[in-house]
Amino acid sequence: MIDIKLIREDRDLVKENIKKKFQDDKLSLVDDVYNYDTEYRECKLKGDNLRSEKNKISSQIGALMREKKVDEANDLKQQVINMQSEIENLESREVELESKIKDIMMVIPNIIDKSVPIGKDDSENVEIEKFGEPSLPNCEIPYHADILQSINGLDKESSGRTSGNGFYYLMGDAARLSSALLSYARDFMIDKGFIYCIPPFMIRSDVVNGVMSFAEMDAMMYKIEGEDLYLIGTSEHSMIGKFKDQILNESSLPITMTSYSPCFRKEVGAHGIEERGIYRVHQFEKQEMIVLCKPEESMMWYEKMWRYSVELFRSLNIPVRQLECCSGDLADLKVKSCDIEAWSPRQQKYFEVCSCSTLGDAQARILGIRVKGENGTYYPHTLNNTVLASTRALIAFLENNYNEDGSISIPNVLRPYMGGLEVIKPKEK
Repeated sequence: MIDIKLIREDRDLVKENIKKKFQDDKLSLVDDVYNYDTEYRECKLKGDNLRSEKNKISSQIGALMREKKVDEANDLKQQVINMQSEIENLESREVELESKIKDIMMVIPNIIDKSVPIGKDDSENVEIEKFGEPSLPNCEIPYHADILQSINGLDKESSGRTSGNGFYYLMGDAARLSSALLSYARDFMIDKGFIYCIPPFMIRSDVVNGVMSFAEMDAMMYKIEGEDLYLIGTSEHSMIGKFKDQILNESSLPITMTSYSPCFRKEVGAHGIEERGIYRVHQFEKQEMIVLCKPEESMMWYEKMWRYSVELFRSLNIPVRQLECCSGDLADLKVKSCDIEAWSPRQQKYFEVCSCSTLGDAQARILGIRVKGENGTYYPHTLNNTVLASTRALIAFLENNYNEDGSISIPNVLRPYMGGLEVIKPKEK
Protein backbone atom coordinates (compact mmCIF):
# COMPACT_ATOMS: atom_id res chain seq x y z
CA MET A 1 0.00 0.00 0.00
CA ILE A 2 1.45 3.34 -1.02
CA ASP A 3 1.54 6.42 1.20
CA ILE A 4 -1.68 8.41 0.66
CA LYS A 5 0.48 11.56 0.59
CA LEU A 6 1.47 10.53 -2.93
CA ILE A 7 -2.15 10.76 -4.04
CA ARG A 8 -2.63 14.06 -2.24
CA GLU A 9 0.49 15.57 -3.77
CA ASP A 10 1.05 13.85 -7.13
CA ARG A 11 -1.90 11.97 -8.61
CA ASP A 12 -0.28 12.03 -12.05
CA LEU A 13 2.69 10.03 -10.79
CA VAL A 14 0.38 7.36 -9.33
CA LYS A 15 -1.66 7.20 -12.54
CA GLU A 16 1.46 6.94 -14.69
CA ASN A 17 2.64 4.04 -12.54
CA ILE A 18 -0.72 2.30 -13.04
CA LYS A 19 -0.35 2.74 -16.81
CA LYS A 20 3.14 1.21 -16.68
CA LYS A 21 1.56 -1.85 -15.10
CA PHE A 22 -1.15 -1.97 -17.80
CA GLN A 23 -3.94 -1.68 -15.24
CA ASP A 24 -5.85 1.22 -16.80
CA ASP A 25 -9.08 0.01 -15.20
CA LYS A 26 -7.67 1.28 -11.90
CA LEU A 27 -6.98 4.84 -13.07
CA SER A 28 -10.33 6.18 -11.85
CA LEU A 29 -9.60 4.82 -8.37
CA VAL A 30 -6.90 7.46 -7.89
CA ASP A 31 -9.42 10.30 -8.22
CA ASP A 32 -11.96 8.36 -6.15
CA VAL A 33 -9.60 7.95 -3.23
CA TYR A 34 -8.44 11.57 -3.56
CA ASN A 35 -12.04 12.78 -3.24
CA TYR A 36 -12.79 10.41 -0.36
CA ASP A 37 -9.64 11.54 1.43
CA THR A 38 -10.50 15.21 0.92
CA GLU A 39 -13.97 14.66 2.39
CA TYR A 40 -12.51 12.57 5.22
CA ARG A 41 -10.12 15.33 6.25
CA GLU A 42 -12.88 17.93 6.03
CA CYS A 43 -15.11 15.79 8.26
CA LYS A 44 -12.30 15.29 10.72
CA LEU A 45 -11.48 19.01 10.86
CA LYS A 46 -15.12 19.95 11.28
CA GLY A 47 -15.55 17.31 13.99
CA ASP A 48 -12.47 18.54 15.85
CA ASN A 49 -13.72 22.13 15.71
CA LEU A 50 -17.18 21.10 16.91
CA ARG A 51 -15.72 19.10 19.80
CA SER A 52 -13.62 22.10 20.84
CA GLU A 53 -16.62 24.43 20.61
CA LYS A 54 -18.82 21.95 22.50
CA ASN A 55 -16.29 21.77 25.34
CA LYS A 56 -16.20 25.55 25.60
CA ILE A 57 -19.98 25.79 25.71
CA SER A 58 -20.24 22.93 28.19
CA SER A 59 -17.88 24.73 30.56
CA GLN A 60 -20.18 27.77 30.50
CA ILE A 61 -23.31 25.84 31.50
CA GLY A 62 -22.21 25.22 35.08
CA ALA A 63 -21.39 28.90 35.62
CA LEU A 64 -24.80 29.95 34.29
CA MET A 65 -26.57 27.47 36.56
CA ARG A 66 -24.69 28.79 39.59
CA GLU A 67 -25.82 32.29 38.61
CA LYS A 68 -29.44 31.00 38.40
CA LYS A 69 -29.55 31.81 34.67
CA VAL A 70 -31.47 28.62 33.98
CA ASP A 71 -32.99 29.60 30.60
CA GLU A 72 -29.60 30.58 29.18
CA ALA A 73 -28.10 27.36 30.54
CA ASN A 74 -30.85 25.30 28.95
CA ASP A 75 -30.29 27.02 25.59
CA LEU A 76 -26.61 26.08 25.76
CA LYS A 77 -27.49 22.51 26.74
CA GLN A 78 -29.62 22.22 23.61
CA GLN A 79 -26.73 23.55 21.53
CA VAL A 80 -24.46 20.90 23.06
CA ILE A 81 -27.03 18.19 22.25
CA ASN A 82 -27.27 19.40 18.64
CA MET A 83 -23.48 19.57 18.35
CA GLN A 84 -23.09 16.05 19.76
CA SER A 85 -25.55 14.74 17.20
CA GLU A 86 -23.63 16.42 14.39
CA ILE A 87 -20.32 15.09 15.77
CA GLU A 88 -21.68 11.56 15.82
CA ASN A 89 -22.85 11.91 12.21
CA LEU A 90 -19.41 13.17 11.22
CA GLU A 91 -17.68 10.33 13.09
CA SER A 92 -19.90 7.80 11.36
CA ARG A 93 -19.05 9.30 7.98
CA GLU A 94 -15.33 9.30 8.89
CA VAL A 95 -15.46 5.55 9.58
CA GLU A 96 -17.28 4.95 6.31
CA LEU A 97 -14.80 7.03 4.33
CA GLU A 98 -11.81 5.47 6.09
CA SER A 99 -13.02 2.02 5.07
CA LYS A 100 -13.53 3.09 1.44
CA ILE A 101 -10.08 4.69 1.33
CA LYS A 102 -8.39 1.59 2.73
CA ASP A 103 -10.19 -0.74 0.32
CA ILE A 104 -9.09 1.33 -2.67
CA MET A 105 -5.53 1.88 -1.40
CA MET A 106 -5.13 -1.88 -1.06
CA VAL A 107 -5.61 -2.35 -4.83
CA ILE A 108 -3.63 0.63 -6.12
CA PRO A 109 -0.24 -0.84 -7.09
CA ASN A 110 3.01 0.10 -5.42
CA ILE A 111 5.30 2.54 -7.23
CA ILE A 112 7.73 0.45 -9.26
CA ASP A 113 11.44 1.22 -9.38
CA LYS A 114 12.68 3.27 -12.35
CA SER A 115 14.90 0.38 -13.42
CA VAL A 116 11.98 -2.04 -13.96
CA PRO A 117 11.51 -2.86 -17.68
CA ILE A 118 8.08 -1.97 -19.05
CA GLY A 119 6.11 -4.91 -20.40
CA LYS A 120 2.61 -6.39 -20.29
CA ASP A 121 3.31 -9.87 -18.93
CA ASP A 122 5.99 -12.47 -18.19
CA SER A 123 6.66 -12.95 -21.92
CA GLU A 124 8.36 -9.53 -21.80
CA ASN A 125 10.64 -10.26 -18.85
CA VAL A 126 14.28 -9.48 -19.59
CA GLU A 127 17.28 -11.78 -19.25
CA ILE A 128 20.03 -9.90 -17.43
CA GLU A 129 22.86 -12.38 -16.96
CA LYS A 130 23.74 -16.08 -17.19
CA PHE A 131 25.83 -17.93 -14.63
CA GLY A 132 27.41 -21.21 -15.70
CA GLU A 133 27.41 -22.67 -19.17
CA PRO A 134 24.13 -24.40 -20.10
CA SER A 135 25.06 -27.99 -20.89
CA LEU A 136 24.01 -29.91 -23.97
CA PRO A 137 23.85 -33.49 -22.68
CA ASN A 138 25.63 -36.38 -24.41
CA CYS A 139 22.72 -38.62 -23.53
CA GLU A 140 18.98 -38.27 -23.38
CA ILE A 141 17.86 -36.80 -20.04
CA PRO A 142 14.66 -38.54 -18.91
CA TYR A 143 11.69 -36.66 -17.52
CA HIS A 144 12.33 -36.01 -13.82
CA ALA A 145 9.48 -38.30 -12.74
CA ASP A 146 11.16 -41.13 -14.67
CA ILE A 147 14.52 -40.43 -13.04
CA LEU A 148 12.83 -40.58 -9.65
CA GLN A 149 11.04 -43.79 -10.60
CA SER A 150 14.39 -45.33 -11.59
CA ILE A 151 15.63 -44.92 -8.01
CA ASN A 152 12.28 -45.95 -6.51
CA GLY A 153 11.93 -42.37 -5.30
CA LEU A 154 8.45 -41.25 -6.36
CA ASP A 155 5.01 -42.68 -5.61
CA LYS A 156 2.14 -40.61 -7.00
CA GLU A 157 -0.25 -43.52 -7.24
CA SER A 158 -0.44 -43.84 -3.46
CA SER A 159 -0.68 -40.08 -2.91
CA GLY A 160 -3.55 -40.06 -5.39
CA ARG A 161 -5.39 -42.47 -3.13
CA THR A 162 -4.62 -40.59 0.09
CA SER A 163 -4.76 -36.98 -1.06
CA GLY A 164 -5.64 -36.65 -4.75
CA ASN A 165 -3.88 -35.03 -7.67
CA GLY A 166 -1.08 -32.57 -6.91
CA PHE A 167 0.50 -34.58 -4.06
CA TYR A 168 3.32 -37.12 -3.94
CA TYR A 169 5.37 -39.48 -1.82
CA LEU A 170 9.15 -39.10 -2.02
CA MET A 171 10.91 -42.31 -1.02
CA GLY A 172 14.37 -43.58 -0.14
CA ASP A 173 17.32 -41.73 -1.68
CA ALA A 174 15.01 -39.22 -3.35
CA ALA A 175 13.49 -38.20 -0.01
CA ARG A 176 16.94 -38.07 1.52
CA LEU A 177 18.19 -35.93 -1.36
CA SER A 178 15.30 -33.50 -0.96
CA SER A 179 16.03 -33.14 2.76
CA ALA A 180 19.76 -32.80 2.05
CA LEU A 181 19.13 -29.91 -0.37
CA LEU A 182 17.00 -28.10 2.22
CA SER A 183 19.54 -28.68 5.01
CA TYR A 184 22.37 -27.46 2.79
CA ALA A 185 20.34 -24.37 1.86
CA ARG A 186 19.63 -23.71 5.55
CA ASP A 187 23.31 -23.87 6.51
CA PHE A 188 24.29 -21.85 3.45
CA MET A 189 22.13 -18.96 4.66
CA ILE A 190 23.22 -19.32 8.29
CA ASP A 191 26.81 -18.97 7.04
CA LYS A 192 25.73 -15.72 5.35
CA GLY A 193 24.71 -14.39 8.78
CA PHE A 194 20.96 -14.99 8.58
CA ILE A 195 19.08 -16.09 11.71
CA TYR A 196 17.43 -19.48 11.27
CA CYS A 197 13.74 -19.71 12.13
CA ILE A 198 10.91 -22.24 11.89
CA PRO A 199 7.74 -20.10 11.80
CA PRO A 200 4.04 -20.90 12.24
CA PHE A 201 2.61 -22.71 9.23
CA MET A 202 -0.80 -21.02 9.60
CA ILE A 203 -1.51 -17.30 9.79
CA ARG A 204 -4.53 -15.06 10.37
CA SER A 205 -6.27 -13.07 7.68
CA ASP A 206 -4.95 -9.71 8.90
CA VAL A 207 -1.41 -10.99 8.27
CA VAL A 208 -2.35 -12.43 4.87
CA ASN A 209 -3.83 -9.07 3.85
CA GLY A 210 -0.62 -7.36 4.87
CA VAL A 211 1.71 -9.47 2.74
CA MET A 212 -0.19 -10.08 -0.49
CA SER A 213 -3.10 -8.87 -2.59
CA PHE A 214 -6.56 -10.42 -2.34
CA ALA A 215 -6.26 -11.83 -5.88
CA GLU A 216 -3.01 -13.59 -4.96
CA MET A 217 -4.51 -14.90 -1.73
CA ASP A 218 -7.58 -16.26 -3.48
CA ALA A 219 -5.48 -18.05 -6.10
CA MET A 220 -2.91 -19.46 -3.68
CA MET A 221 -4.02 -20.01 -0.12
CA TYR A 222 -6.03 -22.70 1.62
CA LYS A 223 -8.35 -21.41 4.35
CA ILE A 224 -9.01 -23.47 7.48
CA GLU A 225 -12.78 -23.85 7.57
CA GLY A 226 -14.47 -22.26 10.58
CA GLU A 227 -11.30 -20.47 11.73
CA ASP A 228 -9.52 -17.24 10.88
CA LEU A 229 -6.45 -19.18 9.73
CA TYR A 230 -4.78 -19.86 6.39
CA LEU A 231 -2.12 -22.42 5.51
CA ILE A 232 0.95 -20.52 4.37
CA GLY A 233 1.98 -20.60 0.72
CA THR A 234 5.47 -19.45 1.68
CA SER A 235 7.11 -18.73 5.02
CA GLU A 236 7.76 -15.15 3.95
CA HIS A 237 4.19 -14.44 5.05
CA SER A 238 4.56 -15.56 8.64
CA MET A 239 8.14 -14.22 8.83
CA ILE A 240 7.12 -10.67 7.90
CA GLY A 241 3.98 -11.07 10.01
CA LYS A 242 6.22 -11.74 13.03
CA PHE A 243 6.81 -7.99 13.24
CA LYS A 244 3.19 -6.89 12.88
CA ASP A 245 2.31 -3.79 14.97
CA GLN A 246 5.86 -3.61 16.35
CA ILE A 247 8.09 -0.56 16.75
CA LEU A 248 11.63 -1.72 16.05
CA ASN A 249 14.79 -0.02 17.21
CA GLU A 250 16.83 1.29 14.32
CA SER A 251 19.91 -0.31 15.85
CA SER A 252 18.34 -3.75 15.23
CA LEU A 253 18.36 -3.21 11.45
CA PRO A 254 18.94 -4.93 9.17
CA ILE A 255 16.95 -7.94 10.34
CA THR A 256 18.02 -10.91 8.22
CA MET A 257 16.26 -14.24 8.68
CA THR A 258 16.07 -17.57 6.89
CA SER A 259 13.19 -19.93 7.50
CA TYR A 260 12.11 -23.48 6.79
CA SER A 261 8.49 -24.44 6.20
CA PRO A 262 6.17 -26.64 4.23
CA CYS A 263 4.20 -24.62 1.68
CA PHE A 264 0.61 -25.23 0.59
CA ARG A 265 -0.79 -23.81 -2.65
CA LYS A 266 -4.06 -24.22 -4.49
CA GLU A 267 -2.29 -23.48 -7.80
CA VAL A 268 -5.47 -22.17 -9.38
CA GLY A 269 -5.07 -21.01 -12.97
CA ALA A 270 -4.52 -21.99 -16.55
CA HIS A 271 -1.28 -23.84 -15.85
CA GLY A 272 -2.99 -26.45 -13.67
CA ILE A 273 -1.45 -29.20 -11.55
CA GLU A 274 1.15 -31.52 -13.04
CA GLU A 275 -0.15 -35.06 -13.46
CA ARG A 276 3.06 -37.10 -13.45
CA GLY A 277 5.81 -35.03 -11.92
CA ILE A 278 6.43 -32.62 -9.06
CA TYR A 279 6.98 -29.30 -10.86
CA ARG A 280 3.64 -27.76 -9.88
CA VAL A 281 2.05 -29.36 -6.82
CA HIS A 282 -0.13 -28.47 -3.84
CA GLN A 283 2.57 -29.12 -1.23
CA PHE A 284 6.34 -28.72 -1.07
CA GLU A 285 9.05 -27.54 1.33
CA LYS A 286 11.02 -24.39 1.17
CA GLN A 287 13.92 -22.47 2.63
CA GLU A 288 13.22 -18.74 2.45
CA MET A 289 15.09 -15.53 3.26
CA ILE A 290 13.66 -12.19 4.36
CA VAL A 291 15.19 -8.82 5.20
CA LEU A 292 13.84 -5.75 7.01
CA CYS A 293 16.12 -2.77 6.47
CA LYS A 294 16.45 0.99 6.20
CA PRO A 295 14.88 2.37 2.99
CA GLU A 296 18.23 3.51 1.64
CA GLU A 297 19.64 -0.02 1.99
CA SER A 298 16.88 -2.00 0.27
CA MET A 299 18.40 -2.07 -3.23
CA MET A 300 21.75 -3.15 -1.81
CA TRP A 301 20.03 -6.06 -0.05
CA TYR A 302 18.03 -6.90 -3.16
CA GLU A 303 21.27 -7.29 -5.08
CA LYS A 304 22.83 -9.42 -2.34
CA MET A 305 19.82 -11.70 -2.00
CA TRP A 306 19.43 -12.76 -5.61
CA ARG A 307 23.18 -13.30 -5.85
CA TYR A 308 22.97 -15.69 -2.88
CA SER A 309 20.57 -17.78 -4.96
CA VAL A 310 22.99 -17.83 -7.87
CA GLU A 311 25.87 -18.87 -5.60
CA LEU A 312 23.82 -21.66 -4.03
CA PHE A 313 22.68 -23.22 -7.31
CA ARG A 314 26.09 -22.92 -8.94
CA SER A 315 27.59 -24.84 -6.00
CA LEU A 316 25.21 -27.68 -6.96
CA ASN A 317 26.47 -27.75 -10.59
CA ILE A 318 23.29 -26.06 -11.84
CA PRO A 319 23.61 -23.26 -14.44
CA VAL A 320 21.22 -20.37 -13.81
CA ARG A 321 20.22 -17.00 -15.17
CA GLN A 322 18.74 -13.83 -13.72
CA LEU A 323 15.48 -12.74 -15.36
CA GLU A 324 14.23 -9.23 -14.57
CA CYS A 325 10.45 -9.11 -14.12
CA CYS A 326 8.75 -6.46 -16.25
CA SER A 327 6.17 -4.01 -14.92
CA GLY A 328 3.14 -6.06 -15.96
CA ASP A 329 4.47 -9.19 -14.29
CA LEU A 330 5.01 -7.54 -10.89
CA ALA A 331 2.51 -8.26 -8.13
CA ASP A 332 0.90 -5.02 -6.92
CA LEU A 333 2.93 -4.80 -3.69
CA LYS A 334 6.31 -5.21 -5.42
CA VAL A 335 8.72 -2.41 -6.28
CA LYS A 336 11.18 -4.61 -8.17
CA SER A 337 11.54 -8.35 -8.69
CA CYS A 338 13.64 -10.91 -10.52
CA ASP A 339 13.52 -14.64 -11.01
CA ILE A 340 16.48 -16.96 -10.82
CA GLU A 341 15.92 -19.67 -13.38
CA ALA A 342 17.71 -23.02 -13.55
CA TRP A 343 18.82 -24.65 -16.76
CA SER A 344 16.93 -27.75 -17.85
CA PRO A 345 19.22 -29.86 -20.07
CA ARG A 346 16.25 -32.09 -20.89
CA GLN A 347 14.12 -29.23 -22.24
CA GLN A 348 17.12 -27.06 -23.17
CA LYS A 349 15.54 -24.03 -21.58
CA TYR A 350 15.41 -22.32 -18.18
CA PHE A 351 12.68 -22.58 -15.53
CA GLU A 352 12.01 -20.59 -12.37
CA VAL A 353 13.51 -21.81 -9.08
CA CYS A 354 13.76 -18.58 -7.05
CA SER A 355 11.98 -15.24 -6.91
CA CYS A 356 13.57 -12.20 -5.26
CA SER A 357 11.56 -9.07 -4.50
CA THR A 358 11.74 -5.76 -2.73
CA LEU A 359 8.37 -4.36 -1.64
CA GLY A 360 9.49 -0.98 -0.40
CA ASP A 361 7.52 -0.02 2.72
CA ALA A 362 4.19 -1.43 1.44
CA GLN A 363 4.04 -4.51 3.67
CA ALA A 364 5.34 -2.59 6.69
CA ARG A 365 2.74 0.16 6.15
CA ILE A 366 -0.18 -2.32 6.04
CA LEU A 367 1.10 -4.41 8.97
CA GLY A 368 2.03 -1.42 11.12
CA ILE A 369 5.74 -2.27 11.32
CA ARG A 370 7.68 0.85 12.24
CA VAL A 371 11.24 1.77 13.13
CA LYS A 372 12.24 4.30 15.79
CA GLY A 373 15.19 6.27 14.49
CA GLU A 374 17.07 9.41 15.46
CA ASN A 375 14.74 11.58 13.37
CA GLY A 376 11.45 9.93 14.33
CA THR A 377 9.65 6.79 13.25
CA TYR A 378 9.46 5.40 9.73
CA TYR A 379 8.43 2.24 7.89
CA PRO A 380 11.23 -0.21 7.07
CA HIS A 381 11.58 -1.80 3.66
CA THR A 382 10.91 -5.53 3.38
CA LEU A 383 12.48 -7.99 0.95
CA ASN A 384 12.12 -11.70 0.34
CA ASN A 385 13.76 -14.36 -1.79
CA THR A 386 13.51 -18.09 -2.23
CA VAL A 387 16.61 -19.87 -1.02
CA LEU A 388 15.43 -23.24 -2.27
CA ALA A 389 12.02 -24.75 -3.07
CA SER A 390 12.31 -28.52 -2.62
CA THR A 391 10.51 -29.83 -5.69
CA ARG A 392 11.86 -27.46 -8.34
CA ALA A 393 15.36 -27.60 -6.88
CA LEU A 394 15.18 -31.38 -6.94
CA ILE A 395 14.17 -31.36 -10.63
CA ALA A 396 17.04 -29.01 -11.53
CA PHE A 397 19.47 -31.08 -9.48
CA LEU A 398 18.46 -34.41 -11.03
CA GLU A 399 18.69 -33.15 -14.60
CA ASN A 400 22.03 -31.37 -14.20
CA ASN A 401 23.72 -34.17 -12.24
CA TYR A 402 22.35 -37.08 -14.30
CA ASN A 403 24.85 -39.49 -15.84
CA GLU A 404 24.62 -41.61 -18.98
CA ASP A 405 24.42 -44.83 -16.93
CA GLY A 406 21.33 -43.52 -15.12
CA SER A 407 23.18 -42.62 -11.92
CA ILE A 408 23.05 -39.22 -10.21
CA SER A 409 26.25 -37.56 -9.01
CA ILE A 410 26.30 -35.90 -5.59
CA PRO A 411 28.42 -32.69 -5.53
CA ASN A 412 30.97 -32.28 -2.75
CA VAL A 413 28.94 -29.66 -0.89
CA LEU A 414 25.99 -32.04 -0.53
CA ARG A 415 27.81 -35.22 0.46
CA PRO A 416 27.94 -34.45 4.22
CA TYR A 417 24.13 -34.29 4.15
CA MET A 418 23.92 -37.59 2.28
CA GLY A 419 26.08 -39.61 4.65
CA GLY A 420 29.08 -39.32 2.35
CA LEU A 421 27.23 -40.80 -0.64
CA GLU A 422 28.88 -39.81 -3.92
CA VAL A 423 26.46 -41.35 -6.42
CA ILE A 424 22.83 -42.49 -6.38
CA LYS A 425 22.50 -45.50 -8.66
CA PRO A 426 19.32 -46.66 -10.37
CA LYS A 427 17.61 -49.64 -8.74
CA GLU A 428 17.53 -52.98 -10.47
CA LYS A 429 14.17 -53.73 -12.01
